[in-house]
Amino acid sequence: MLSGYTSKKRVNERYRIIGFISSGTYGRVYKAQGRNGETREFAIKKFKPDKEGEVQYTGISQSAIREMALCTELTDPNVIHTVEIILEDKCIFIVFEYAEHDLLQIIHYHTQQSRKAIAAKAIKSILWQLLNGLLYLHRNWVMHRDLKPANIMVTKAGEVKIGDLGLARLFYKPLHSLFTGDKVVVTIWYRAPELLLGSRHYTPAVDLWAVGCIFAELLSLRPIFKGEEAKMDSKKIVPFQRNQMMKIIEVLGMPTKERWPLLTAMQEYAQLQALGSTMRSSGRTRTLKDWWQTTMQNNQYSPGQGNSPGDEGRDLLQGLLEYDPQKRLTAEQALQHPYFTAGGEADKPSKNCFGSVKIEYPHRRVSQEDNDIRTSSVPGTKRSGLPDDSLIGRPAKRLKEG
Repeated sequence: MLSGYTSKKRVNERYRIIGFISSGTYGRVYKAQGRNGETREFAIKKFKPDKEGEVQYTGISQSAIREMALCTELTDPNVIHTVEIILEDKCIFIVFEYAEHDLLQIIHYHTQQSRKAIAAKAIKSILWQLLNGLLYLHRNWVMHRDLKPANIMVTKAGEVKIGDLGLARLFYKPLHSLFTGDKVVVTIWYRAPELLLGSRHYTPAVDLWAVGCIFAELLSLRPIFKGEEAKMDSKKIVPFQRNQMMKIIEVLGMPTKERWPLLTAMQEYAQLQALGSTMRSSGRTRTLKDWWQTTMQNNQYSPGQGNSPGDEGRDLLQGLLEYDPQKRLTAEQALQHPYFTAGGEADKPSKNCFGSVKIEYPHRRVSQEDNDIRTSSVPGTKRSGLPDDSLIGRPAKRLKEG
């Protein structure tokens, strides 16, 4: 049960810190166990007070405020559960349920030599649970805006839970365009084309593009669009992400105004045309069907008996990786897709993504070094509360709850 904000409770009185999990732009995450007879395990995210250089405490970071406000209102089996929030000595501690794995760790496990691809049934379960969590967020007017494998938690019971709401935003009745507040959202490899092309107004469709990228990565065990990010200049002007857009075009082909009527209104349309001319002359484009066939062959997804995502899987991926955000599948439409519904009860996605898998995935690594939650140093936090550009594209550096 969520107890809300707490100021009189002390972290070390309520929890025994087991070890350090990870650090990121906003602070550090620790694994803990409850005291006073509590046997459950938890993840505690410690936010650093907002600072400018070495100046004294100036307030709570924008990211921490966002995450606290959203976490206390959201309750869904496929969204990481917030147990409580503790304010202590100008530090914020958000206590989450603990998850033993995340999708990035699972994908990396399968990339090791002599290991097979992730089972098709496991991928279907992961995607089903991820879309259910996303549907819950979108029905409650929340855009996640940073979906990627590192932010998708998986418990030892095979439950998939969306984590890290530090960049999430409510999207009803915005006073300004979403772009006004946050000029860079979504890690570059999972960033939708409308964002890459400079759209000032965007929708929950950006989350569905990221789900498509995650689906493709689960199948191929590598990011489908692994581009290099162009950094913002000193004036904080967002550059055209030429390399990332090129990676998308190489797989999906060139977007057209017939396929995407509002394409010509995009701020970076002229840059896109120039890029398209270069790529056409070099013959560096193919289709998603080509990518799919290569992936099915390389990872030995044989047709029949549930060993392959099938034609329905390819069609779902096509719908998620649709250039035009207005035509892109919504979370609700994706859940009703034949990929999930064909085959009846016998082929229904499991609520346990490990159900048909005989693999003992290693649990998340927990370090015993620098694990004093009260005294350990934490990385600097930018005034904007947004991730430093240098961290985007390096999934391991973002904080992961659970």
